[in-house]
Amino acid sequence: MLEPRPRKLLDQVRDAIRGKHYSYSTEKTYVYWIRRFILFHNKRHPNEMGAPEVTQFLTHLAVTEQVAASTQNQALNAIIFLYRVVLQQELVGINAVRAKKSRYLPTVLTPEEVQQVISHLYGVYKLVIQLLYGSGLRLSEGLALRVKDVDFAQQQLVIR
Repeated sequence: MLEPRPRKLLDQVRDAIRGKHYSYSTEKTYVYWIRRFILFHNKRHPNEMGAPEVTQFLTHLAVTEQVAASTQNQALNAIIFLYRVVLQQELVGINAVRAKKSRYLPTVLTPEEVQQVISHLYGVYKLVIQLLYGSGLRLSEGLALRVKDVDFAQQQLVIR
């Protein structure tokens, strides 16, 4: 009688993520970083690796690829999930070079510049921009608004 083939590691990762009800976006991201980690180490199985290999991979991301700190953290979280949840192993002693935190400040228009931009708009476009700017909504939040979300009597918006 044939024994069933063991499930592939990335399928086990997907099952574990779904079992914890993580979002599909998280699933794609974690699988991506775990695959990158394995490929970086020439397709060695993570059971054969540990903290030194994780440190090497994360340091490579920070130094060679110069990824943002949030990107490096994303990779670390995916690998920790792999070891803790799927392989049921603890990783101790990860001492990777940390990616530099971004010091980027966004460019912001002054209120006068905003008024100048709005003065060149007409109709629905002007209304939408005034609503977004005046309420501080993100574009996606503004696009999701429906008539029932606007309470003219209370001068309130319901954001979903």
